[in-house]
Order: sequence, then C-alpha cells, then structure tokens
Amino acid sequence: MDFNLSREHQLVRKMMAEFTENEVKPIAAETDKTSQYPRENIEKLFDLGVMGMCVPKEYGGAGADPLASAICIEELSKQCASTGDIVATHNGLCCDPIITHGTEAQKAKYLPMLTKGHKVGAFCLTESDAGSDAAKGQTEAKLDGDHYVLNGSKIFITNAGYANVFVIFAITGVTTDKRGRKKKEISAFIVERTDPGFSVGKHEKKMGIKGSSTCELIMEDCIIPKDRLLGKQGKGFGIAMKTLDGGRIGVAAQALGIAEGALAAAVKYSKEREQFGRPISKFQALQFMMADMATKIEAARYLVYHAAMLKNEGKPYSEAAAMAKCFASDVAMEVTTDAVQIFGGYGYTVDYPAERYMRNAKITQIYEGTNQVMRIVTSRALLKDKKK
Repeated sequence: MDFNLSREHQLVRKMMAEFTENEVKPIAAETDKTSQYPRENIEKLFDLGVMGMCVPKEYGGAGADPLASAICIEELSKQCASTGDIVATHNGLCCDPIITHGTEAQKAKYLPMLTKGHKVGAFCLTESDAGSDAAKGQTEAKLDGDHYVLNGSKIFITNAGYANVFVIFAITGVTTDKRGRKKKEISAFIVERTDPGFSVGKHEKKMGIKGSSTCELIMEDCIIPKDRLLGKQGKGFGIAMKTLDGGRIGVAAQALGIAEGALAAAVKYSKEREQFGRPISKFQALQFMMADMATKIEAARYLVYHAAMLKNEGKPYSEAAAMAKCFASDVAMEVTTDAVQIFGGYGYTVDYPAERYMRNAKITQIYEGTNQVMRIVTSRALLKDKKK
C-alpha cells in the first residue's frame, strides 16, 4: 500500500494549511468565546470550493474525493473544530445523500445551491427520544395529493441556525413483516428553510464547538412538494445509516485535526516554559508523554485515511469508518487531556488553547454514533459469518 499522498492531496493540504493559519487561527479563540458562527470564513470556503467539494463538477463542485475532504476538515480542525464541523456536516451529511440518492432534477436544483450558491446544508435525524436508537423517531410525513405534510421536531441539528437545505427523515407509514411484527417505514426528504410550517427552535449552548450552530427544528404542518422525497419511500433509514458511515470519516478527520492542534500547542509551550532552570521539554517525563501523543495521532491518521480511500474506491467502508471514528476520537480526548497536563495550571485557563481543544474533542466521541455504538458496528462485522 502506498502511504504517500498524491500531488493533488498535497496541494489540498497546503491550501488548507495556509487558509487555516491566515484566516481561521486568528479568530478561533474569539469564535469559541462568543459562540459566533464564523460566517465570513464559511463564505471564503465556498469561494475556495471547499464547501461541497465532493459534488461532481457538472453540478458546481470540484469533484474531489473523500480523502481530499477529510484533509480539509483535518486542517481546519487543528485551529477551529467548529469550522471543521460545519464543513464536515455540509459535505458529508447534506451534499453526499443528495449526490448518492437524489434524482437528476434534485441534483440539478440543490447541488449548485450547496456549492456555487453558497447555501449551507444540514442533516436531520436525531429527536429528543431518538438518539442512538434512531429508528425510534416520531416525526411524520403524510402524502396529501401532490405534497407531503411533515409534523414533528428534530434536535441537536448541526448548521441548523444558518442552513438553507435540510435532509430530514420522517415516518411515512407502518409495515408488517412475515412474523406479524410492525415496523416504521422511514423516508428521507429535502426541506428548504422557507417552506411553510418549518421553523428553527432552541439554539443549544454547548460545552465545545461553540461556533457551530446546533439547534432544534420544528415542523408544524410543513408542506413540501412530493418530488422532494429523497430516494424511494420507505428506504430512508438505510439512506441515513449509509450517510452516517461516510459522515463518520468526517468526524474522525475532525478528531484527528483537534489532536494534532493540541499536540502542536503542547510542544510549542514545552519549549518556552522553563522550570528548574531549563525548558520543561528537556524533562524525560514530558518527552515520553509527547512521544505517546504523537504515536497515537499517527495511528489515527492511517485509520482515517484508509476509510476515506475505501469509500473513494467504492469498497465496503462501514467497519473502517466506525474504527476510524472511534479510535481517532478516543485519541483526541486522550491527547487533549495530556496537552492540558503539559500546560499545567495555565492549561486550565481560557488564556491558553489547551482547554478549548479538550472541550472540542469530547463531542467527537458522541455525535454521528457514540463510540459505544461504533464498537457495536465493529464487533458485529467481526463476528459475522463471512462467505468464503
């Protein structure tokens, strides 16, 4: 296996590293402090072609592969996990299902909006009583002539406060299997912010990724044309699960970037901070700690890139994505915790970035499937009888 990045991927990394250093880093602390959505930088990322970069060129995108997208998210998250989260959600959770399951008319309308049109996208599955148990959702969509009527609510929706295009999952009926067991029929829909009966509810105040808008969505007799059904009716749960497989690569890349940013900050601080007459980087205890941090990061990187490459090659990647997301996010939490320790008392204050990295890392173990769920995905694949 060739572990070297292609020239194109190296150029993507260089471009995003420069953008992150010049545009993202200067406002990262303020974005966290004020919980301000980084609107100007998101507009610049649209101009750079990063937002919706995996969309085919004929629909306004760059036609980039999943690895290029992961690299962008990784670089952004080294300084601002909120910005990395916004990009990951837009690319992996909104654009991707439309690319994969949309009709030609849907792709022709919405993908240009999500690229050249500078419209932000969101993915709406979670409900107050349906988190890890996603099939427990209660939002309904009933066909009424030439339109669907949606009723229900979603919570913890990333980008909700600023998005214009939403991929929403709702119950469209109930089916009965051969054993007489009833099962909800879930379908996917494309909803626009201006649709009647659609509104944004509570804006969440969060522990981390504070610049990323996380809100409740409310649908009260929300009317949408029936041609907004995404994929076939009743196939929505499968669409959601497959979309989350790809989205987990984005979360893994975000976690990887957070860990890398925290390590870089810790290394820099260790060279500047002096105790007992010399920089603390000269003490073997901290040298070993940083060596372990770097080793974990490199291991996480290969898992993340491997999952992205499998997706690009059209090979099964669900298990690889779960492994990458689980491992990289655990590494992010471990590395950021150690970074706070290296900073000592200063690491516990908001004057230094270590505590921000630690707060931002935690969510990567939770969203798009908790790490406990990721271990379920991995173990099921491991124990499944495979045909020879």
